[in-house]
Amino acid sequence: MVRAIYEIIEEISPYYKKRTEDKKKGIIDSVSESSHKLTYESYSETLEPVYYFIIDLMNEFSHPPEKLVDNFTGTPGSNQSSELMLKGSRMIEEASKIMQTVGILTKSILQIIYDLRDFKIRLQSYDTLKSSKKEEREATLLSLKQIWLDKVDILKGGSAIKVLYGQVGFQTLFDAFMIVNNEKDVDKLDLNDRIKRTIKPRIQEFNIWLASSEGELRKRYEMQRIYLKSQVNSLKLYSRWAKPYLKAAQDLQQKDQGRNPSIVTTFNRVVLELTLLGKSEIKVDEAALEGSLPSDFYKSSSLKGKRKYYSCVLVDFVFTAVPTQGNYIGKVEVTFRGYALNEDEIKKLDEELGKSDVGDALSFIEGATGENLALLQKEIDDYLNEKDKPTSSASKTSDTSNPFLALIGHYNKKEKTDDKKSKNGEKKEIVVKPDDWIEKEHIRKLAAEKALKVSFNIFDIYKKSHGMPSYT
Repeated sequence: MVRAIYEIIEEISPYYKKRTEDKKKGIIDSVSESSHKLTYESYSETLEPVYYFIIDLMNEFSHPPEKLVDNFTGTPGSNQSSELMLKGSRMIEEASKIMQTVGILTKSILQIIYDLRDFKIRLQSYDTLKSSKKEEREATLLSLKQIWLDKVDILKGGSAIKVLYGQVGFQTLFDAFMIVNNEKDVDKLDLNDRIKRTIKPRIQEFNIWLASSEGELRKRYEMQRIYLKSQVNSLKLYSRWAKPYLKAAQDLQQKDQGRNPSIVTTFNRVVLELTLLGKSEIKVDEAALEGSLPSDFYKSSSLKGKRKYYSCVLVDFVFTAVPTQGNYIGKVEVTFRGYALNEDEIKKLDEELGKSDVGDALSFIEGATGENLALLQKEIDDYLNEKDKPTSSASKTSDTSNPFLALIGHYNKKEKTDDKKSKNGEKKEIVVKPDDWIEKEHIRKLAAEKALKVSFNIFDIYKKSHGMPSYT
């Protein structure tokens, strides 16, 4: 089962972690988190109105909710369970078809990168020919001659230099070819005429090849770069197409309820777990003007750099329902909790949700790429942005997005500019620092008091609106 969100909060927040320890010791603070629970059961009305009524109340109290947990488990004998499993299998089938194409494109990208690497090594030889150092030029020329002998001249068959080299009378042919650079140099050699007649046309052919092969190689290199870009774009497209199917298949997967007595094999029951978090920022200046905080806090320089604090309402729903014609009837248990969290604690909460079972859908999709593919991104960027390196303005407009991150919906999110990263480019783990005196004694307490009040009001209004006894 998914770890409860309130347990994560009490673990990551130094403030609430200490409060939990104090509770065990019997020490209770004057301001504590609230916890109110209500149960609604009806087999004549659907349960959805309960959920949406509470969402409306949270919006009315300026705590717009976001969904953190959405799990379901159906008994094996329920109609809903078999229907959702069938839908999930269809999603997997569609995703597998797209993923096959993704695999083919990935292999193609790998091969293109290997080809570009070979081309780049060859082109470095041509660049070295223009070096001001004589030793480098001579070594490079010998290397290119060897390539010509292995790739071009060898096609002549029995008349190839390497073939003739092993015959009687041609033992000096290979060395002579490697020494001379043009036809005039051949006449200066102290060799017989047969060797000279053989070398002259070959050295002429080599020089022609040397002049034309560089341009041809650079052209092929550019064509491969363009092809790489098209394959990368195709991979991004197919990856984005696969992502919704993979995500839907994972969402339709049932969660393990362990020994929950509500889950009986032959019963027609569904257990739904939902968690909402609504938060409202504490405006220090406004609170100081209203008198909720000391008046000295109004536009005070001592508050610069302080973390933002939020009044948070956490609402847990547990539906034990009977599915009927697309609706649900049965029982719902709703628990309201109030917390005061700062911006670091909220970021840490998001980070922990990504690690826990709450984020298992994203980890499932991310696993489809593998870490080894992500390592290729640097090489892809090097080749695609090669021409853009000299000018900073061009590099800003170049496409440096990662095709493998498209699988996890990375580009569907707004890019955050304040994310702290380590030297190797990976995100640093968020460390939540304890409150200082001002934060703990004033801002945190104000946020906690507001959270207590709002969570109780939502709970109380719902009870009164449904004719339940008022809370005392």
